[in-house]
Amino acid sequence: MRRTQVYLTDEQVRAIKLLSSRSGLKQSELIRQALNEFLAVQSSRDWKAEIMSVSGIWAEREDLPDFSRLRDEFDRLS
Repeated sequence: MRRTQVYLTDEQVRAIKLLSSRSGLKQSELIRQALNEFLAVQSSRDWKAEIMSVSGIWAEREDLPDFSRLRDEFDRLS
């Protein structure tokens, strides 16, 4: 683990101290947990953005089958 320094507001300091005393966890552990959750959400958003960035890239292709017709045929078989 690496040591780092962050600045917190007075309200954040009070809240993290209260959570620490209630949970029995060190303030640093609570901050690491919060950061891990934040990073997981951001990573998920980046993945979604990547997917959305390629949306429609095959829209102009002429060599693909008519997927609407294929879905209609499948629906009739079901």
